[in-house]
Amino acid sequence: MIKYADIIAAQQGMRDTIKSTPLMSTKTFSKLAGTNILMKLENLQTTGSFKVRGAFNKISHLTEEERARPVVAASAGNHAQGVAFSATKLGLKSTIFMPTFTPPTKANATRAYGADVIFAGDSFDDAYSASQEYCKTHNATYIHPFNDPEIIAGQGTVGLEIFMQCPDVDTVLVPIGGGGLISGIAIAMKEMKPSIRIIGVEAENTASMLASHEKGEIITLASAISIADGIAVKRPGDLTFKIIEEYVDELITVSDDEIAHAAYLMLQRGKLLVEPSGAAALAAAITRKTQLGDHVVPVISGGNVNMSLLQQIIDQGMYLEGLRTTIRVVVPDQAGELQNIIAVFEKFKANIQDIVHERSITSVPVGHVMVLVTVNLQQKKQLEMIKEDIEKRGVTCKVIH
Repeated sequence: MIKYADIIAAQQGMRDTIKSTPLMSTKTFSKLAGTNILMKLENLQTTGSFKVRGAFNKISHLTEEERARPVVAASAGNHAQGVAFSATKLGLKSTIFMPTFTPPTKANATRAYGADVIFAGDSFDDAYSASQEYCKTHNATYIHPFNDPEIIAGQGTVGLEIFMQCPDVDTVLVPIGGGGLISGIAIAMKEMKPSIRIIGVEAENTASMLASHEKGEIITLASAISIADGIAVKRPGDLTFKIIEEYVDELITVSDDEIAHAAYLMLQRGKLLVEPSGAAALAAAITRKTQLGDHVVPVISGGNVNMSLLQQIIDQGMYLEGLRTTIRVVVPDQAGELQNIIAVFEKFKANIQDIVHERSITSVPVGHVMVLVTVNLQQKKQLEMIKEDIEKRGVTCKVIH
């Protein structure tokens, strides 16, 4: 079992390498959550996530015999970069196995930190299997992403920092994938202040820890699909499951839509780039999924977002905020009809994002055209004014998004 002293030792060992990340207060999110919110910004950590803490602690504790072997990990993102950075920093070579779907930005970042990257299979399980085969044939040292005492002790340094930065903290929300981060934080913070509530947050489609807790034993999900790929884990570790059962007060879930909206708000209102898994704890706070205390810290666990996914998050966030809308109109297929519709949007200073014409579907009367107009609005109330003006022109319009 990991002890508080192990986490203190980990903090001492990484003092000159790993950042102490900020704890940021926020009026916007405090208002949404109905309490004082202070965000622990691990998205600003070296390599862009908390994972480097555990990886560095683990690799720095390898024996001389283990250091003489290749260092190997399987990961599609943050753990890969943490291992690559830490191995290079400590003078070791690393090989990272990634599934072929891994975004190029993450693979390139891992290479930039000094690792050799090998793509294997179409899923994390395929990459993991390939890494295990490589370990056997090359007598390599495997670095597990969460189910390892030294990994957990390294992640626990986040808890030490939170308490040092805000001794009044009474609730900490932590995203859960395999459970390494919340295990280390819970051990550290319960030692310093037993009254602190530690709440784990999972994506609702990948809640393997919650399912295991409810069953009373570790179970494996049939699938784990979520935009929060950093916490999409089918099966918790036996070590982390045991720690969470002992130390964590509550497990809750958030939907992908709630996670995406939190990530959007972080970018738009907080001016911070956060990956979906990093936004999960904040999503739980601002949607008030559970009873919160007076001083609440959501751990923002990482910022290594897939750029194509980021565009979707921004688009969806603008729709939810009423700053973007798509309107459908059906007009006679004659010259000048479309210009009349466009004139309405120009009148209200709405910026046209996209226009689509459709004549061939059966729901469009012969001699007419359906037009889908996507516009960016300056404020939400513009939408009703635009609809009213279009309908005054004898055209029926419908907001479809």
